Amino acid sequence: MAISKEKKNEVIKQYARKEGDTGSPEVQVAVLTYDINALNAHLKTNKKDHHSYVGLLKKIGHRRNLLSYLRNKDVQRYRELIKSLGLRR
Repeated sequence: MAISKEKKNEVIKQYARKEGDTGSPEVQVAVLTYDINALNAHLKTNKKDHHSYVGLLKKIGHRRNLLSYLRNKDVQRYRELIKSLGLRR
């Protein structure tokens, strides 16, 4: 259910602000978004898997908190991130 190491490293490279950046809000939100999408696809095929649903809700809450932090810190970075990830349609 979790994203592969290769895919995670690819996402980190794409959204990193500098070399070796894994902790910035942009990277964390991007990794969570890909993980959420993977869990969502899993739950569509496995409708009775309620344990994954709880994990999905926790990840969504964590992403929401990170996005709110980024919005309060730097609105321009927040807008660029949600546009590139396709959030808030």
